[in-house]
Order: sequence, then structure tokens, then C-alpha cells
Amino acid sequence: MWNWIVAIVSDPNTRWILLGCLLLGFSSGIIGSFTFLRRQSLMGDTLAHAALPGICIAFMLTETKSVGLFLFGALVAGIVATFGISWITRYSRIKQDAAMGIVLTVFFGIGVVMLTRIQHGASGSQSGLDKYLFGQAASMVMTDVYVMGGVCLILLIACLAWFKEFKLVSFDPGFARGMGLPVGMLEQLILLLTVIAVVAGIQAVGVVLVAALLVTPAAAARCWTDSLSLMVLLAGVFGALSGATGTIFSTLVPNLPTGPVTVLAATVLFAGSALLAPRRGLLARRLRSIQAKSAYLKEEHATLQTLSAQRAQQERGEL
Repeated sequence: MWNWIVAIVSDPNTRWILLGCLLLGFSSGIIGSFTFLRRQSLMGDTLAHAALPGICIAFMLTETKSVGLFLFGALVAGIVATFGISWITRYSRIKQDAAMGIVLTVFFGIGVVMLTRIQHGASGSQSGLDKYLFGQAASMVMTDVYVMGGVCLILLIACLAWFKEFKLVSFDPGFARGMGLPVGMLEQLILLLTVIAVVAGIQAVGVVLVAALLVTPAAAARCWTDSLSLMVLLAGVFGALSGATGTIFSTLVPNLPTGPVTVLAATVLFAGSALLAPRRGLLARRLRSIQAKSAYLKEEHATLQTLSAQRAQQERGEL
């Protein structure tokens, strides 16, 4: 075990991948907690799929393979997608979940068409755009880790600065509006931070899987606590642990992709939390159900014994 750790730490490329996935998982878990509590789990998936046409347009305009330009195009496309969802829900009778589904399918369809056209072009085979579908964490370098660190810092500062406001908007937007808070602006800010987290994670896990890092650690953390502050912290820790696990396993096992393994690690954490959590876990609930049933049966048995004794006493009195 120690030799494995030394081998991982001694490789500079592996260190960058490990640190980048740690930061990605931590930041995604933090902002994903508010998305999860607002019942917008589909939002991360929508924004991730909406980023694909932005990446394709950035390549078509420049015809250069630039990670910075790709991520900028994904950011712009994600922001356009959030405004599209808001416009549909505000000016039509369509609810938000349906609006997110519409935006997801439309943007991803456009992205797949563009990607197919680029791949059949002269320089399409060299663009590397197909790697953004499922991610390529192995291509991370030092500059990518700096970007992840900057994103993590931005999300952490934003969540600390507007924690009370995000809490009110997540649990009771009507009450927050009554207090005079700019609920619409705060909701757009949460969406913008979600877009930033999604764009940062595209290179590591791809547009198809990045939503899992937003939802799964938050869902696992919710099983352990009712405190929002502790839930946000646990979601960040679970996300970071998933990123580290994905990196370690993909390093130790040949030809094992980091992104999908990271998502599977987050899923295992959620399954363990859903099973073993002391209050919300399936085992705890089953144990409470058995205890309640046992207490009920004991009470019924005691009642029957009392009635039987009273009846026997009445019969002796009649005799």
C-alpha cells in the first residue's frame, strides 16, 4: 500500500491529476448542495450538455486546439442556457423541469451535429473534441490545476459570502422574497456558479458525467445530517474523496478512465450513506421499524394479559 502511495506521489503528472480531481470534487460538492436542495438536480446535466455546442463553436471560429478557448465557449453556452431556461419558464406555461429538458436536448443535439461536422473536416481528427464527451483527466497539466484551484476558491468565497441568502432561497424563496431579498438575482447567481463548476469539470469527467459530481456527493451528505453547513462541508469532502479515489484506481489499473471511476466512487459513497447513515439510512430505518413493532407487540401482549386477569377476577367474583 505504501509503495502505491509513493509511486503515485512521485509521478508529477499523477500529482496534477490527483490535485485537480480533488479540487473539482470539492467545489462541485459545495455548489451542488444548493442545486440539490432546490430540487434542480437536472440543472447540472442541462448545463453540462449545453456546453458542448459552445466548445464546438470555439473550435470552428479559431480552428485551434485551445483548452482556454474551449472552456470559455462552454461558459458562454452555459450562461445562454440558463437564460433560455429562465425565459421559457417566465414567458410560457412550461414548468422548470420541462424547460431544462428542452434546453438539454436542443443544445446537446446542436452540439452533436457540430461535433460530427468538425470530425469530418480537414482538422477535425486533431481537434480532440470527442474527449470532452467523457472527459480526459490524464491530459491535465499544471495550468489546469491552477484553473481548478481558482474555480474552487471562487465557489468557496461565494458560498461563504452569500450562505444565509442561498439558504433562504433554497428552503423558502417566498419568505426570502418577503424579506426583501433579490431572489431572482440570487437564483441566477447560483446558476452562474453552477455553470462555472460544470465548465471546470468538463475536461476531467466530460459533459455526460459532470452532473454526477454535482448531485451525488450532495445526496450522500444529505443522508448524514439536517444541518446545511455540515451538509455542504460533507458534500465537498465526499466529492474530493471521489476525485482522489478515481485518480488512484485509474493510476493503479491500466486503461481505466479517471472520470467514470470518479463517478462510480461517488456512487459507492452515496450507496454506503443511504445504507448506513444513522438517521436516514435504510438499516437505521429498518431497525427503528423493528423496534417500534416489537414495542407495539409488547404493549399488546401486556394489554391482553391485563384483560385476561380482569376477566378471570370477574369470573371468580361471580362464582
